[in-house]
Amino acid sequence: MNLNNKKIVKRILKTFYVFCALLIVFLIYFIFAIIIKVPTIKDHSPEKVARLNPSPNFYTVGNNWLKKSDSGLWEMYVEGDGFERGVAAGKLTKELAEKQEIAFVRQIKLLVPSNNYLRFLKFFVAYFNRHLPDHIPEEYLEEIYGVSLYASDKFDYMAPKYYRLLNYHAAHDIGHALQDKNMTVGCTSFAAWKERSENGNLIVARNFDFYSGDEFAENKIVCFCKPKTGYKFAYITWAGFTGVVSGMNDQGLTVTINAAKSEIPTSAATPISIVAKEILQYSKNINEAFEIAKKRTTFVSESILISSVNDNAAAIIEKTPSKTNLYTENRDVLLCSNHYQSDLFKNDFGNNKNIIESSSLYRKIRLEQLVQKKPKLNYLNAAEILRDQKGINDKNIGFTNEKGINQLLAHHSVIMEPANELMWVSTQPVQLGKFYCYDLTKVFSESSRVTGNKIIYESDKTIPEDPFLHSKEYARYLQFIRIKHFIQYCTKSQYDFRVDQSMIDKFIASNPENYSTYWIIGDYYKKTKEKQKAIFYYNLALTKEVATDKEATKIKELISESTKL
Repeated sequence: MNLNNKKIVKRILKTFYVFCALLIVFLIYFIFAIIIKVPTIKDHSPEKVARLNPSPNFYTVGNNWLKKSDSGLWEMYVEGDGFERGVAAGKLTKELAEKQEIAFVRQIKLLVPSNNYLRFLKFFVAYFNRHLPDHIPEEYLEEIYGVSLYASDKFDYMAPKYYRLLNYHAAHDIGHALQDKNMTVGCTSFAAWKERSENGNLIVARNFDFYSGDEFAENKIVCFCKPKTGYKFAYITWAGFTGVVSGMNDQGLTVTINAAKSEIPTSAATPISIVAKEILQYSKNINEAFEIAKKRTTFVSESILISSVNDNAAAIIEKTPSKTNLYTENRDVLLCSNHYQSDLFKNDFGNNKNIIESSSLYRKIRLEQLVQKKPKLNYLNAAEILRDQKGINDKNIGFTNEKGINQLLAHHSVIMEPANELMWVSTQPVQLGKFYCYDLTKVFSESSRVTGNKIIYESDKTIPEDPFLHSKEYARYLQFIRIKHFIQYCTKSQYDFRVDQSMIDKFIASNPENYSTYWIIGDYYKKTKEKQKAIFYYNLALTKEVATDKEATKIKELISESTKL
């Protein structure tokens, strides 16, 4: 080897060593950067309280309990400081929490089938959320930590238990900000009072259209919480999750959250469900709720519908990562979909883009029509509105259309009358089953006397099942879902699975007015390279009520691609 070659080799080796050294330094920094310190717990005695199982589907941990109602809902009562509540909830729901995590992880794998990308996302989220604990009140960190002590071992390969549960509380926010088509599709809510409600008192109703697979919504929990500090409150949740998306406290204040078009977050902040929980626990009126919302920086943009008996009114806190505004209207009804309505955002590019491109404005117009048909709102006709599947002017837009108030995918629907501390919660399937009513005053006063067979809902106030559930249309909807899954499986499969014409005809007949029916068929024929059929069905999809401009654009792109087959 001549002298020049030796110098080149030395330079290459030196560069390699420098690279390795920098890589090691980066890895050391990364490992230390993503380490999250667990809360310091002074009193571990709650961990020593045993879980008892006095009767089937009834568990107790000290004064705390969990029971399966004959309604299909799980009902839970927890009390104490953050750590005490977390430990109790973790012990009571450990089997349910494992089921929820299995369902959640399965849905993530469906959305992100690449194992390599999943590994990348795991490290990305760990780094992105490294400062997450700095934005969550210590009380709630201790509560999440208490729950995490009883989390499943099955997913320890993903991250330690406390890391996982902490990040799950930010999953809604990150997914909402980074995905155009995320698990939160199109929540709709409204409130009425004085002249617009039947008894003059506040009434609030909402659909929580959060979808993470059918299994995820199977075990809803109605949780009654008596914290050591703040107000008693109730909310609808699932095992392993301590945040609030829909709830009411004993001061007659209600909270529901509706996602809005968001900026892409650049750093960790407070998850919106934690902000909603803090409002519910520590606010007795709209002004106090607004002050709490203002002091927290959030990941994402959100509309928080607040109603308050003390104000006998409702308002919307419009919140972005950089702005917080209080929106009210000069009438006794307030409607909320997924865009901002105040003057502060009338020239906001992102909000206007959202109004133009999403289904939000369409749903708000439809909601206005439905509310105007009911001059005096009560819990029964509020349920009718939440279950409505039609489009503007009663147009048939097909099952599952995002432009409908009821998209047949809600995790839950809830109706609240805060003056009487009454809360109605929907049961499966989606919001079609009965709504069961809970009297918060009664539940909290009788919490120490609850047994496995004691009914704690108000049976005389139950809202009947949606008649749609027993109709021929519902049978068609079920057929649509079954065939849809089959065709999509054939489309995505690497193998040459074929769908015969009779199946295509049945699929169309099951949901003929929904654009997605024809889009799905078009995708299948595009995969099989049947160019003319693909273009035909894509064009047919565009003749229907397409939910968003983005989807219409996508279908047009698919038509263009199909012409090149």
